[in-house]
Amino acid sequence: MASRSEIAAVYAAGLVQGLALVTFPAAGAVFTSASEYGLSATEYGGMFVPQAIAAIVFALLGAGLTRRVGARRIFLTGLGANAVAMGLLLASSFVMNTHALAYGVLLLATGCLGVGFGLTVPTLNTYAAGFFPRQVDKAVLAMNALLGCGTALAPVLVAVFVGLGIWWGLPVMVGALVVVLLAFALRLDLRLAPPSAAAGVRAGSPRRPSRFGWFAAFALLYGLCETIDGNWATLLMTRQLGSSAAQASLALTAFWGSVTAGRILFAFTERWLPERLLCRWLPLLLAASFALGASLQRGQASAGILVFALAGLACSALLPLVISFAQAEFESIAASVAGGLIACYQVGYGLAAFGVGPLQVHLGWSLGEVCAATTGVALMLALLAAFVSRQSKSLIEAPIVNPRNNGELP
Repeated sequence: MASRSEIAAVYAAGLVQGLALVTFPAAGAVFTSASEYGLSATEYGGMFVPQAIAAIVFALLGAGLTRRVGARRIFLTGLGANAVAMGLLLASSFVMNTHALAYGVLLLATGCLGVGFGLTVPTLNTYAAGFFPRQVDKAVLAMNALLGCGTALAPVLVAVFVGLGIWWGLPVMVGALVVVLLAFALRLDLRLAPPSAAAGVRAGSPRRPSRFGWFAAFALLYGLCETIDGNWATLLMTRQLGSSAAQASLALTAFWGSVTAGRILFAFTERWLPERLLCRWLPLLLAASFALGASLQRGQASAGILVFALAGLACSALLPLVISFAQAEFESIAASVAGGLIACYQVGYGLAAFGVGPLQVHLGWSLGEVCAATTGVALMLALLAAFVSRQSKSLIEAPIVNPRNNGELP
């Protein structure tokens, strides 16, 4: 049975990981400012390529490493990589006048963040499912709500620190939080039960690898859609809508804040709005948000903030739901499933983070045109939702056995 300290450490790690993840895109205006780092749009997008590659590699390796060294070591290593990433980001601020050197340090920093993300996030989702096997959907949604809280706080904190003239205060604060959490977690056992107990095994549930392809495609397209909003919101606001830096930060906060609020809301509305029905409708709402974003004109900053809030609500439950659906269907390989889906999500992240710059430079696309094109991607996501939300008959009928913590949230 997991202790309260173990549950607190794991869920706190979700909040801190969210802060770390959005520290870089939240500071996008700093990285592209001529008076700061002076990165071009292509350089800014390329900064996230090491993060995506590292996250994909380590998310895929994570399940095998977990079997060899245990979830606890993977979890702690991931936290350590996040701390190194924040340290490197801080170090880059001291050499920003040397463009090539500063950019190299930023690439190393995002690479370390990718390692941290790839190791930590699948493990966090596996811990959440293992701690509460009778309420896996809610447990995973709650975990991702805390991730969302961190992502929503990051742009607010960046705005505060920029206003104080010390934008680098965010990586200092996040790094300190990671170190404190790491010191606390080192004292804990953090042992996962065997898959038959931790995942709440359902007797006779099938293992159909062909079905996993639908989940993987869904995670990839979702990652692309989320990143268009999450990484490019501040630049769309400032460059296309003519907003101030504060309005741009508010738009990013509105996006991640709605992601968080949606995850909290939908975790408690199952009686009126079943998760599998929710999974089918949210992509349509996401497509609508991109269509609205594409129609925005210069001077409509307030409308832009509302559109990003709508997009965040549409994104909110999709990734945690597809992870919990897949883990329920492939419970005997739950850790591998979480890692594989996070890797696919990061492929989409990498495509969107880097791909927008070349589209602007070589094809002359505006960010509004990028939003218009992404409307089609969101509609494809809606089609895939019909497959990933379809529940196997054997999963519906089979009982859950050997629960841990009685399978209930505290």
